[in-house]
Amino acid sequence: MKKKIYPAVLWSLAVAMAGNALAADEKPAGAKADAPQATQSKSKLWSYQPVKAPVIPTVKQQEWIRTPIDAFILQKLEEKGIHPSEDADRAAFIRRATLDVWGVIPTPEEVDAFVNDSSDNAYEKLVDRLLASPKYGERQGRKWLDLARYADSTGFQNDNDRLNMWRYRDYVIHAFNQDKPYSRFIQEQLAGDELWPGDEQALIATGFMAQFPDNSNSRDLVQRKYQITTDITDTVGKVVLGQSLECARCHNHKFDKISQKDYYSLQSFFANINAVDNIPAKKGEIERNYEQQWAKWEAATKDIRAKRKAIIDTHREEALKYHKERYLTDSREAIFKPKDQWTPLDRWVNHRLENVTDEQSLTAYFREKGESTDSATYSKELADKWAELDKLNKQLRKFNELKPATNSNTISAMTELGYPDAPPTFVLAGGDHEKPLEEVQPAFPAAITDEKPDIKPLSFSSGRRTALVKWLTSPTNPLTARVYVNRVWDQYFGHGIVTTVSDFGKAGQKPTHPELLDYLADKFVKDGWSVKKLHREILLSSVYRQSSDHREDAHKADPDNKLLAVFPRQRLEAEQVRDSLLVASGKLEEKVGGPSVYPPLPKVIKTGEANFNGDPAWKTSKDEHDHNRRSLYVFTRRSLPYPILDSFNMASPQDAHSKREVTTTPLQALTLFNSEVVFDWSKSLAGRVINEAGDDESDQLDRLYAILFAREPESSEKDALQAFLDEQEKVIREKASKGKFEVNVPIGVKDKQLTDPVRTAAFVDLVHSVVNSNEFIYRF
Repeated sequence: MKKKIYPAVLWSLAVAMAGNALAADEKPAGAKADAPQATQSKSKLWSYQPVKAPVIPTVKQQEWIRTPIDAFILQKLEEKGIHPSEDADRAAFIRRATLDVWGVIPTPEEVDAFVNDSSDNAYEKLVDRLLASPKYGERQGRKWLDLARYADSTGFQNDNDRLNMWRYRDYVIHAFNQDKPYSRFIQEQLAGDELWPGDEQALIATGFMAQFPDNSNSRDLVQRKYQITTDITDTVGKVVLGQSLECARCHNHKFDKISQKDYYSLQSFFANINAVDNIPAKKGEIERNYEQQWAKWEAATKDIRAKRKAIIDTHREEALKYHKERYLTDSREAIFKPKDQWTPLDRWVNHRLENVTDEQSLTAYFREKGESTDSATYSKELADKWAELDKLNKQLRKFNELKPATNSNTISAMTELGYPDAPPTFVLAGGDHEKPLEEVQPAFPAAITDEKPDIKPLSFSSGRRTALVKWLTSPTNPLTARVYVNRVWDQYFGHGIVTTVSDFGKAGQKPTHPELLDYLADKFVKDGWSVKKLHREILLSSVYRQSSDHREDAHKADPDNKLLAVFPRQRLEAEQVRDSLLVASGKLEEKVGGPSVYPPLPKVIKTGEANFNGDPAWKTSKDEHDHNRRSLYVFTRRSLPYPILDSFNMASPQDAHSKREVTTTPLQALTLFNSEVVFDWSKSLAGRVINEAGDDESDQLDRLYAILFAREPESSEKDALQAFLDEQEKVIREKASKGKFEVNVPIGVKDKQLTDPVRTAAFVDLVHSVVNSNEFIYRF
């Protein structure tokens, strides 16, 4: 029997044999390469035209210009006769910028340092500090993970855990913190295994393609392959190119000049890839802890598993045959074919079958024969064996708590399994995989470019995706840079220069400032695809520095604020709400990266069992420090989103989530007001305020506002807060005297004797009320 060579081994061989998979005359990704000859688009659509560096506009109010961005904005405002807004005060600016760049509120000390910095480069120092922090990568990573449809589980009815996916999440965070060129970032995620075969991080990066929702019970493996490649093609089209390519899967695009042939030609770049989940990771503390924990489970269950195996072994071949026969006809054709006759498609099917088949799969045979009511199928022998297997399975589940909950010692990636040949791709009638028409070869959409892919097959891979990413990240590609800089603009201003951030086609909106879009895209590429430089220029612009105060004149002239005469207010995203509450309460754990965590769920939620193996849907982390990690690290289970995040419109991982919805619902107010964990955070915040401000109530109110809002309360607000305290104290005293009220006390008060618990309890309620204010969950 031929020894199986795993992909991980093939990559190390490939390093010696092929070196870097880029052609010898090319420069490394991220370096300034010689630009290919530009090709004129056949379509007249603006977004398909080459990016051209525009002339910086001449404007009247030159003193307002801090970066070239401002000139493009001001030109439109002056044409409308609108003046830009005054600068926001410094405290408001640092709260805004910190929320935008880090995803959390700043500390009062950070606010004071910036407000009191009289140097000429105070803003530059602030922005550079924000961009240099690991929190920047965590915030930008979350934005990208929305697009990558990131989740720690597969979805569908079983919603199995994907315990390797956190490695991809960490790769994304570190890529932004390292300011990895966006071109290299895309290349690694779509072709890292081909371009850098010996680089573990490039391999982990291909997890971008592996984020598809997956049904391990699917009985049509050919259809499953089609669904997976369709998901990847649609995601790349939406995320990288800003195109609604999925419309062309069933018919020629109704709006854009993208044909069905174009769609399937693009899909064929991914025809040979397959998920590989068992690639050994470099051993560190996480991997060693996993192996130690797994060894404990194996030791505790050794006898049970041996007994189960002994029973299965009595009919293993029949059980395996029964398992294989349950797949549909076209899948069975590949499954039962001799290995030496496998085509590339057969190879995909059989690799998939191996990945979804385990000992538990084989017990279905015993159950079917043992529980059948058909005398022709029923077997008393197998019924007895099934009864014993069922008993052993239940015993095995009792040890699930010993299994590692979220970590692993392997990598999940998308590779070509060490083969250069690919399954054929066909245009499909009506998008039906059972109705193939003409076969197609890899090609770029004809409406966008005349360029042809330069595919160089490798000994271990088809080379197709290398050709694709070379085009996607070419300086002459009209879409990639435009789409990404527009996403970043949308992040800061609440709407993109193109408001339909993932649709740059005819059905999408035209840019409000086309020259600004091209300026940003052109400079982005010339700056070596540096994401941090892009963020820095926006953050230092006058348009970003503007006040968000309402102006009737600007609203009358530009009701939707498309011209940005006023800085747009935004409701915080779900993670910003939760993480800022953690910061305010002094409880945020700032550890970066690592396996996902399970904070406690509200007691009313019953998690039940998530899958056939009896694993619970939510395994609350035993380490209480994990309960207060950033929301980015909360286990993303497709079937059970974390409640407080779900209430505030967290991204759905079912497909690429282009833009966060912003809703205003009663559930949001009820979540903040009634949540046990939010109230606990409020008690911790109350304790923090008392510790930092002392016993004086006026100082306490000032400190509370400094922590939450980066400002002092106005006199009218202070009067209202004081009145609330007095009234709430009366309510609590009355109810407490009748034994109807449990007095709440602050958490974590140090070296202080709370002389009046009732008054202190009223202060806890005041803190909880202020946390529930609109000002906290908005940034201005």
